[in-house]
Amino acid sequence: MKYTVNAQRRLLLGSTAAGLMLAALPVRGATQATASTQPRRVVVAGGAITEIVYALDAGAFLIGADTTSTYPAAAMALPKMGYQRALSAEGVLSLHPDLLLASADAGPPTTLKQIAAAGVRVIRLGERHDVDTVREKITGVASALALPDRGKLLLKNFDDQWQAALASVDKQRQAKPPRVLFILSNSGTQAMVAGQETAADAMIRYAGAVNATTDASGKGFKGYKPLTAESAVASGADILMISSENLAAIGGIERLLNSPGLSLTLAAKTRRVVADMDTLLLLGFGPRLPLALTQLTSQLYA
Repeated sequence: MKYTVNAQRRLLLGSTAAGLMLAALPVRGATQATASTQPRRVVVAGGAITEIVYALDAGAFLIGADTTSTYPAAAMALPKMGYQRALSAEGVLSLHPDLLLASADAGPPTTLKQIAAAGVRVIRLGERHDVDTVREKITGVASALALPDRGKLLLKNFDDQWQAALASVDKQRQAKPPRVLFILSNSGTQAMVAGQETAADAMIRYAGAVNATTDASGKGFKGYKPLTAESAVASGADILMISSENLAAIGGIERLLNSPGLSLTLAAKTRRVVADMDTLLLLGFGPRLPLALTQLTSQLYA
């Protein structure tokens, strides 16, 4: 098997997790593909799933993808069928697929039912923010494409790299972990920050740091909420974290540091910002997760 993007970004992890998060809408029989049912025209709604297809050296199957499918470069050249949460049956069916691989976030549900009713096999894969879900997605995609041997090899590579990433975290973690505040977006008047049960929270914890939206007991809100001036000061944030795309949308580092609320944080005053990872790498929980964790850890403890 050859992963045709970059040897530096070879992919990643090992043992098959219990409870494969693989569910198909009841179209054309079983959910697990065999050689006789191997799809020929595949569309994907979910950037991490698209990455896995390419990591399996199965990009030739793909005839379309959603707008979150931005890696590898070949994915950008695929016909786009809209954002994964707002798919249209017409847009997907116009590509004449025989299989749709979709993240758990894909939808709306009525659209997926319409696609399935048109005779397209629909397989949805889990989107929890943990390493086991990445394993499950690798296994699920390999099964759907009838490429079990490639799937096993990818899992082994992933496992090896994940263990190396965890070892890197252990070497760099500090007795007093930094408090990290992740900014999803900034309207210019109020920033949206990540609480618990988000991809950003999971990455912060994997890196051995603390989500600045939690209190001393580790409690906090779930999802994303606007940041008030009071909560910004109370956060005690040592580091601000934002994706490269969102930083560009805000208008750059100075706009971020001087924005309401955020300007009051210790992180802003000391200009401690982690901002050079794109959204799919940082929050995608795809096969590059070990790479994302390694890069994040090195920046948090620099």
